[in-house]
Amino acid sequence: MATPKEHIEQLRRRTFSIGEDEENPLAAMLDQAVKYLSAELYAKDVHFLMELIQNAEDNEYSEGVGPSLEFVITSRDITGTGAPATLLVFNNEKGFSAKNIESICSVGNSTKKGNRKRGYIGEKGIGFKSVFLITSRPHIFSNGYKIRFNEKPRPPCKLGYIVPEWVDDDKPSVADIQQVYGSSRLPTTTLVLPLKPDKVKPVKEQLSSVHPEVLLFLSKIKHLSVREENENPKLNTVSAIAITKEVDYVSRKNIDAESYTLHLSAESNGESDDGQCSYYMWKQRFPVKRENIVEQRMDVEEWLVTLAFPYGERLHRGGHSPGIYAFLPTEMVTNFPFIIQADFILSSSREAVLLDNRWNQGILGCVPAAFVNALAALVKTSEDAPISSLPPMFRFLPVETSTYPFLNVVRESIQLKLAEESIVPSESYKAQKYFHKPREVSRLLPAFWNILKKARQENINFQNLSSHGCYILASSFDLSKYDKVLKFMGVGFVVDEWYTKCIQGTNLLTGISDDLYIELLHFIAANWSTNLRNANLRGVPLLRHVATNGDVGICSINESAYKKSGRVLCRSKESEYAALLIDWNKEFWHITPFFFFPKATQDALRSSERRNTVLEWLKSVAGLHELNLYGYSSSLRDHLATDQKLAVAYAHLLYRSHSAEYLSDQEVDNLCKDMPLVDSYGNVIKARDHVVLIPGSESRWLDLIGSNPWRREGFIELGEEYLQQARFCGQASGGKPLLEFLKTHVGASDIPHLSPPNAEIPTVSGPLTKRNAIWLLYWINHLISNRIPIPDKLLTCISNGSWLKVTMNGSSGYKPPSQSFLLSSKKKNSKWGSILQDGSVVVDIPLVDMSYYGEDIVKYEAALKIIGVMFEYDQACEYIGRRLMSHVNSSTSTKSTVFSILKFIRFLREKFLDPDQFISSIKGGKWLLTTSHGYHSPDECVLRKGQWTIADQISELYCISDAYYGLEIYSFEKELECLGVKVCLAGSHDLIVQHLKSSACLSGGLTKEALILILECMRKAKNAASKVATIQQARCLKTNAGYRSPGECFLFDLEWGCLLEVFWGSSPIIDSKFYGDGIIDYKPELKQLGVKVDFEDASKAFVSNFNQQASLSKITKDHVISFLSCYRRLKAIKRPLSDIKTCIRSQKWLRTRLGVYRSPTECILFGPEWESLLAITRLPFLDDSYSNNGYGKNIIDEYAKELKLMGVVVSLKDGAKFVPSCLYFPEDPSTISPSNVRSLLECIRILLEEREYSFPKSFIDKVSGEWLKTVFGYRAPKHSCLFDSSWETMGLKRSDGPFIDESFFGPEIASYKEELRKIGVCIDPEEVCKVLARQLGEHSETTAIIRIYEFLRQQKWKPANDQSACRIWFPGSGSRSGEWVNPEDCVLHDKDGLFGSQLYVLEKHYNCRLLDFINETFGVKSNPSLTDYCELWQTWETSLHSLTHSECCAFWRFAVMKCLSSKKEEILAGEVSKLPVVSGGQILMSDKRDVFIADDLQLKELFSEHSIFAWYPQPSSPYLPRTKLMEVYRGIGVRGISESVQKEEENTIAATAANECKQLSILTWKYLAKIILGFLAHPSLDMEAKMRHEKVKILLNLTVLETVEPLTVTYSLTLSSGEVIRVKSTQMIRWDKDEGKLYTQRLEESNSSGRNILEYACRFSEVIAKGVLWEQKEEQVTALSAIIKLAVLVKFEGAAVDFLMKTNNLQIFMEDEEFLSSAFPSST
Repeated sequence: MATPKEHIEQLRRRTFSIGEDEENPLAAMLDQAVKYLSAELYAKDVHFLMELIQNAEDNEYSEGVGPSLEFVITSRDITGTGAPATLLVFNNEKGFSAKNIESICSVGNSTKKGNRKRGYIGEKGIGFKSVFLITSRPHIFSNGYKIRFNEKPRPPCKLGYIVPEWVDDDKPSVADIQQVYGSSRLPTTTLVLPLKPDKVKPVKEQLSSVHPEVLLFLSKIKHLSVREENENPKLNTVSAIAITKEVDYVSRKNIDAESYTLHLSAESNGESDDGQCSYYMWKQRFPVKRENIVEQRMDVEEWLVTLAFPYGERLHRGGHSPGIYAFLPTEMVTNFPFIIQADFILSSSREAVLLDNRWNQGILGCVPAAFVNALAALVKTSEDAPISSLPPMFRFLPVETSTYPFLNVVRESIQLKLAEESIVPSESYKAQKYFHKPREVSRLLPAFWNILKKARQENINFQNLSSHGCYILASSFDLSKYDKVLKFMGVGFVVDEWYTKCIQGTNLLTGISDDLYIELLHFIAANWSTNLRNANLRGVPLLRHVATNGDVGICSINESAYKKSGRVLCRSKESEYAALLIDWNKEFWHITPFFFFPKATQDALRSSERRNTVLEWLKSVAGLHELNLYGYSSSLRDHLATDQKLAVAYAHLLYRSHSAEYLSDQEVDNLCKDMPLVDSYGNVIKARDHVVLIPGSESRWLDLIGSNPWRREGFIELGEEYLQQARFCGQASGGKPLLEFLKTHVGASDIPHLSPPNAEIPTVSGPLTKRNAIWLLYWINHLISNRIPIPDKLLTCISNGSWLKVTMNGSSGYKPPSQSFLLSSKKKNSKWGSILQDGSVVVDIPLVDMSYYGEDIVKYEAALKIIGVMFEYDQACEYIGRRLMSHVNSSTSTKSTVFSILKFIRFLREKFLDPDQFISSIKGGKWLLTTSHGYHSPDECVLRKGQWTIADQISELYCISDAYYGLEIYSFEKELECLGVKVCLAGSHDLIVQHLKSSACLSGGLTKEALILILECMRKAKNAASKVATIQQARCLKTNAGYRSPGECFLFDLEWGCLLEVFWGSSPIIDSKFYGDGIIDYKPELKQLGVKVDFEDASKAFVSNFNQQASLSKITKDHVISFLSCYRRLKAIKRPLSDIKTCIRSQKWLRTRLGVYRSPTECILFGPEWESLLAITRLPFLDDSYSNNGYGKNIIDEYAKELKLMGVVVSLKDGAKFVPSCLYFPEDPSTISPSNVRSLLECIRILLEEREYSFPKSFIDKVSGEWLKTVFGYRAPKHSCLFDSSWETMGLKRSDGPFIDESFFGPEIASYKEELRKIGVCIDPEEVCKVLARQLGEHSETTAIIRIYEFLRQQKWKPANDQSACRIWFPGSGSRSGEWVNPEDCVLHDKDGLFGSQLYVLEKHYNCRLLDFINETFGVKSNPSLTDYCELWQTWETSLHSLTHSECCAFWRFAVMKCLSSKKEEILAGEVSKLPVVSGGQILMSDKRDVFIADDLQLKELFSEHSIFAWYPQPSSPYLPRTKLMEVYRGIGVRGISESVQKEEENTIAATAANECKQLSILTWKYLAKIILGFLAHPSLDMEAKMRHEKVKILLNLTVLETVEPLTVTYSLTLSSGEVIRVKSTQMIRWDKDEGKLYTQRLEESNSSGRNILEYACRFSEVIAKGVLWEQKEEQVTALSAIIKLAVLVKFEGAAVDFLMKTNNLQIFMEDEEFLSSAFPSST
């Protein structure tokens, strides 16, 4: 055997031809393989650390060795390679073998391939070679091997990665390694990896992030450590860790699962207590489903799913802890509280499980069952554990959703399976634990649990807690911290009615304390609106109260809250009155609806912190009334009815409560207002007023009034009961103190303290005696002094009754007080009375008779005044006036009456008496006659005199008729003025305005003075505004165009008059010559009338005229010049021109070069900067021509400033907005110059500065044409691109697409990137990619196309719906030119080289990156599909050449892998019409109807000369198992040979050739019959004894003959062509049922070999079984045949037959025994 060094040298020569003269013929293949390896290494994100751990787990270890793996990093360069740091990996495995060495010196030739069943966890896509990610020269020291590899090719082999070099030098030396390791004893295998400079930091980061749970699912490695070793420990930056795993092998097993406990401990940076965690591990096996089989796992038959449930906090380092392991951790955080481990297929980086892989999906499909089984075992197997220890186990439920959709499917499946698992514990208050399905268990509200807990402490029994309709969740589980868990399982809260049943079904209400009772009420109250409102709780006895007998009773909410129930639940507001209210309530129990809470309950409620919630609920739901003593008394009053005794008791209640100061005076007064009283007749009076009289006949009011006016108003005379002593609530009271209480608070009284009735007193309708009159006035005075209002009815009858004695002109009589006067020397008003009586000849004044009543009556002045007696001069004057006016109103006022009134006024003035009161009483009367207007009141009339004559021209005035009254009327000018007649015009402007004539009367011919008076009235009259409309309608103003209404006129002003001159003759102007210069003083009044007096008015008028002329297009050149001149003048004097500006900017009145009129803002003043746009636009420049309609350049230039102010655009910046709508490209784009395009882009840039600007659709349409010059010619912007110089680094060239021609436009075109983008030019890589993809079809140069593809790949371009961009370039080879093909006609790889003529195979023409891009982007399949394979097969079917073994293997290997579903089998069956068969050493195609599966080896041998059997690989391939292939054959319709052949037996046998058989003795037949009877008696056949016996009789009646020659049988097979293939065979037994004969070939014992005996036994048993059970199923025939075969082999020996029957559970019954005895009577 070669030494390790010799082995390496041989390997270098043999494999890599190092040291050989000839180049290795496999060198090209190895070179390509190494390239693929390099691409794979650097294209995938490979986690080298996981690869090394994985390799260590797959290594083999000696018995008794604790597998360990150690990573040590040092800053020492022990390899001499100049590395800044070195990583050493130590593993105590068995060490490298020669085979291992050869494996790592190759590509894809792992020693672990196909050994998944043996526990290897590596995929071996990368493996050891992953170290090249971090090192360029890895070293291996193991079992005497000292080798290294180089990343870069080294001469003379020119290969990297896989060529070993022997390490002869001392770098690294064993001593160096031992020093780093820290021990002279090194593990078997050491890897020395000098790190690349840029990999030091990432490697340290990976080492520092090694997860403590990395060993969790590794079956071999028990210890893993990471540390950094430097001479100076301060330089260490790696976070060290040492992880140890221990397994508790006390495990539980069942058929397909086992569980155990695993302990992990981690020591970081030397701290031993850094962390430890135990995990409950559950392993369960599941058979691999056919539809989940994949090529990578063809040899795996079982899935092993392991779940880890961490007790306590998981070990972690840094970020999140992984949730899925494939023996080693992935980067997938599942958000589940348990860890999933299985043989997942991972991405090459090992970071994630491929969730769309059907193998992984099959594993994940098993996780729910494993989880539910694990949780059930964890929960239910803890027999001795209390229920309180079980809920924490449910924390492993995946209550939170995962970020991975497929894992949420797993989560939902767990949820569904849990729903059917009896796993949730219920509360039983017993030692026995009960488990139920989640939907059978319900939760209670936390507050109710608290009540139950306290009630149990008060000895309340709840063992029937789960007997109210559902099982109740264990209280230790029903906590808020388990809300998510319970919600996940679907455990909800009990239905509302449960609480009702629980309260009703227990002694909870009667057995608990008052404090707990209040807590129960609080629970009900707090949950009433959300849970318990509809829980049928209203009818349950729930509310405690004091019953009529004093005991505690319980009533329902309905009884308390329902008004008609007659019950009102109450509590005392004040605790000190609770007992008092309960006692008094007993006195009134038979009439009161009140039931009070017991005092102890009230005290508990009052001391409870939750009283507010309970009280609010009791009030709103149970109808609780909170009563104080006042409220109770008030409510009780309404229920007293007509019971005399109770009415008196109520008075005692109020009296005692007041005496004890329980009730205040105010409260007692309120209660006594409507207190029922017992009158003198014994009646209880409820409805009454406040009049209560003292009994007896000595009252004062009776003499004055004579009858009782209060009777109808609730008069009550109190009964004698109130003077008697009475006993209530154990105390006596009553008598005079009670009566005094009633006087004070009920108001029992007598005159003068009686309240006046609202009724008429009959006695005042006539004269009263002096005594009664004085007494009446005394009573009224008393009422006034006490501010007691006198009712209207009573006051009216006293004021209007004729009971007061008066004198008139010396004669006496009686008058009502309201028509009487009192003159008294004490009042000093007697003098004017006599004067008035002397001066007035018409009216008499009634005076109170002082001689009759005396001067004392004056002290009742207040009473006299309130009943209407008058005392003052003014009142007398008013009285006279009223009397006088009553005469005037009753008849037409005469001339003499008018003069009498005027003379009386003059008389009063002469007597120095104030006539104002008299005047006030008559001035409102209509008694003055006016000219043509009838009678009017004085204040409506004027005395026509002076200026009133001018006013009469414009106003309809009421002038006093001097024709009727004569000129004498003018002598009473002062008196008339006193009466309110208007004598002077001053101050009377309002009157003129009020009676202003109509518009028609004021129109035309109005004098100058009249107009001035109108304006004066407008200035001074308050109500002038009301007549403005009348004046405005009158044509009262004289203008240069005749009389016009004010609204039509202008008051000319020199400043703005030029505005009127623009459209001369359209505006009338007031004639200032007619009215004089003074008219200007009335400018405000004229303006009020509508005359246009201000610039603003003129401006509006001008705007109106301007708009009218502009709308008619009548604004001429002269109008424009005139207006521009005026505009300049108005701007000079700084007049506001906003309205004018608005008008002129909105109207189209300026002519442009286009021949159309536009508004100023729509026009442009041409200048030099507009020159470059003329060729591509049609802009609205002002018409500066000298034609008839043109303004001329000189005019435009003169008024350029004004035009600009009006909005005419001058600069390009301001006018850029016109360009989009005025764009006009010439038909020939070659005439467009670069300056034209740059100017256009400059305009777009200006517009883009406006954030909200939007280009019009017309502009977009215009720029979408082909006018932009590119390297591909003129193109539309959307089909053009702007080249980015950075793309050159990606390999793209300017000539590769329609990029803008910068050589034409100049480099500055690139500065217009945003502007070009706006018109559609593709700037962004994404849009450029779209254009390049669309233009790809124009290319035919492969290098250019590859450059574009590479650019598209780097930009991650994806095609949209454009099919033109979805074609693939297939480069030509040899004489074949390249072509564009459809993606569906392409395939990336053709590993078997089958599809070169059928599909376009791309792997030879594009690199790996582009192949991935083409696959992802264009949907080009990676490998041929089932349809492709079917089409290929059909091609082979039509060809005549034979197939090769590799072709067949390749096709059917694919079929076996893909046809795992019935649907795909159907597709294959429909597409395949021929199948491969072997003929003469060749594989030929044959009609599948003529191809058969060799399922019978005897038939296969008989038909072996015919090419009819389906091909299968020989030797068998692990990737194409024969059994799988046969399944596919059967799935597509291939039949087995056994079911296809027809068997034909010879009907006749020569009589001379057959003799009676001697081989079968009677005992043979007897025991054969016994076996058959026992088999037929089996319950599964359900055969009666008679039928069994009939079958055996047929057998026993056979004639058994034997022949010397073999018995011949023919097998025929009919092909699809009609051809029949026949073959002959021999058989040893035949049963001729028609003749009742059994033929058997003679078997000589001396010549009988074991084979012959066995063949005989098989044939005999088969014939007999089929003959007996011909109508039964095949499996029953087979079972009987097997038993008979064994009996034949033991020659039907009796004991052996009995044992055989017993072992096969066969027995015969008594009737069978009798049958056998009769059939074989002589046998023993």
